[in-house]
Amino acid sequence: MDLISIARRYRNVKRILILTILLIIIIYICLIINRCSESSKKEKIYQGYQEIYDSLKNNEEGSVEPEKKEELPSHKVIANKEQWLIDNENIYKSEEKRVFLTFDDGPSKKVTPLILDLLQQENIKATFFVLGSRVELNPELVKRAYNEGHYIANHGYSHTYSQIYASVDTVLDEYYNTESAIRIAIGNDQYTSLLFRFPGGSAGGKYKELKRQAKERLKENNIAYVDWNVLTGDSEGGKKTVEQLVSRFNETIGTKNSIVILMHDAGDKMTTYEALPQIIQSLRENGYEFKNFYDLIK
Repeated sequence: MDLISIARRYRNVKRILILTILLIIIIYICLIINRCSESSKKEKIYQGYQEIYDSLKNNEEGSVEPEKKEELPSHKVIANKEQWLIDNENIYKSEEKRVFLTFDDGPSKKVTPLILDLLQQENIKATFFVLGSRVELNPELVKRAYNEGHYIANHGYSHTYSQIYASVDTVLDEYYNTESAIRIAIGNDQYTSLLFRFPGGSAGGKYKELKRQAKERLKENNIAYVDWNVLTGDSEGGKKTVEQLVSRFNETIGTKNSIVILMHDAGDKMTTYEALPQIIQSLRENGYEFKNFYDLIK
């Protein structure tokens, strides 16, 4: 090999080394920027969490008088312990026929807007049990649901059972982190849902004892929780057809007067949206009045 070939090869190797070093530097800078962004987001969430905690604590001690509001629309009322009551046993009992439509695991860009459009068309107010992680991704959908009169309730932040149910404290952490995300999304730093739905339900399963303890802690902090007594089976493994969802709904409703229907508005629940018109029509034909949890605020 002559000297010219060696020189050319050397220059090529040198260029490759320089490009490699530049690429490593760029990746390192991107990682630093990402970490700073994550740190900023966590600080924002923590700040909101602390504000909620302090607000609840002050309210319990009587050092903060609730601000009196005049002629507020029902969906703008801020729930607090003086206004709020859910009787977990009697919510499923009623002389009149009533139905609470509830949607978990959202919001999602694919399904939530379609459900909101349908509810607006049908003049129905529902209750959305949102995930904090999804709220941060889709704040505009949470704000829209809130502005249109739907109750924005709390389903925890991650929906990862091992994370949520690591301890009683982590259940509360997930609740408060989600409250903070909701406040930021809707632009109301005083909003408190005071309504939690345990991922997987409030009873039974591997975390039965921890959930029992968590319910006591929630009660101490004036936070209600609610499950369901009717479902469509849209989260019962595998993709379901519209016919299967409607059939499961008819199977579980029976002759109940007061029903809380469990459904989901995650991105893979398009059939939930597609089955919803039939479910609404069936409920109306059978004399049910549509409610959301604002109707239980005293």
